[in-house]
Amino acid sequence: MATAELTVGLKIREAGWLSTFQDLGREHSEYMGVPCGGAADQHSAPVANILVGNLRSATCIEIMGGRFSFIPDAPVLLAVTGAPADVTVNGEAAAMWEPVCVPAGARVLIANARGGMRNYLAFSGSLATGLFMGSAAPEARMGFPQQIGVGQDLQLTSSYAGFEHPYLSQPLFRLPVPVPSFSPGTWRIDIVEGPETAAAPGITDLLASREYTVTAKSNHVGLRLDGPVVHPEGLGEIVSHGVPIGAFEIPHGDELIILGRYRTLTAGYPIVAFATKASLPMLGQARPGQKMTFRWVSNDEAVAGYREQQRLLAALEDRVRSLFSAVRLPHASVLAAAPAAA
Repeated sequence: MATAELTVGLKIREAGWLSTFQDLGREHSEYMGVPCGGAADQHSAPVANILVGNLRSATCIEIMGGRFSFIPDAPVLLAVTGAPADVTVNGEAAAMWEPVCVPAGARVLIANARGGMRNYLAFSGSLATGLFMGSAAPEARMGFPQQIGVGQDLQLTSSYAGFEHPYLSQPLFRLPVPVPSFSPGTWRIDIVEGPETAAAPGITDLLASREYTVTAKSNHVGLRLDGPVVHPEGLGEIVSHGVPIGAFEIPHGDELIILGRYRTLTAGYPIVAFATKASLPMLGQARPGQKMTFRWVSNDEAVAGYREQQRLLAALEDRVRSLFSAVRLPHASVLAAAPAAA
C-alpha cells in the first residue's frame, strides 16, 4: 500500500558480471560531444519501470550476465524484464515482466540469463545515485562508471509499504505487457536505406539474403558482425560526419558494425543502412554468437513499427496507472501531482 516515503536499504550479495545504474540516457548532450548512453534495451528498461508505477525514465539497474542478488530491509515492489532468466524470492520462483511483491529480509536472485544479454531491475520509488548531465546512465570515459559491486548498500526512497500476495508463482495482476520474443534461433532485424547504400553495389541483396553472427569484439559502443560485406566504390575519402544509433558501417576491414548508444558521435566510414528504431532494443540484447538476418523496410513501415511499439507501452502505462490507483499502490504520476493539488 502507499504511505509516506521511507528509505529502504538494498544489500547487494552478488553483482553479476557487470551491473550498473541505468536509465534512458542523457537528453541534449550530444551537441556537446557526449553520447546519450542509456539502457541498451530501450524497451525492457521502461517496461520494468512502468510495471512498478514509475515514470519510464526512472533509474533502474541493468544486469549483464552472471548472478545478481540482494536483500531489502523493508518491503519492495519490483519488476525484472529483459532476457529470459531465473528469478527467485527466498528460493521460490517469481515471474518476469510482472510486478513482484518482496517482503523485508527476503533474498532476491536473478540468474541464468539466456537468449539475450541484459536484464533490467526496477523498484517502486527512486534509487539514490549520482547524475551526470542529468542522467544516471554510465559514462566511463568521463569518469562516471556507475558500477554496482558486491557488498554495496543501495538506498531506495519509496512510498510502497507492502501488499498481500502470498503466491509468487501466480501473477499479481494480469497486464497487457508487450514481451519481446527472445527466440533461441536467428533474429530478424528490420533496416532502412543509408546514405551510402547505392554506392555499395549488391549490398541490398547481400544484407537481405545472408546470415550474420555477432562477434566477441562487440561492446556498448557497437556490435561487430561476422559476415559478407561489399565496400562502397568511388567515394574516395569520406569526411567525418555525425553517426546515429543503429547505423550500419563498413570499415576498411571485412566486417559490419552496428553502432550503439555509446558510439563516438562522428566517423568517416560509409553507412549502408540503419536499423529501424523499433529493432534497436533487440540489438541491445544481442550477445556474441547470436545470428541475425536483415529485412529491408520502407521509412513509412519503420515509423509505423515504432509508433505501434510506443502505443503498446502507453496502453500498459494507462492500465498500470488505473490499477495502482484502484488498489492504492503508489504511482509516480499521482505522487508528482499531489503537491500541486494540495
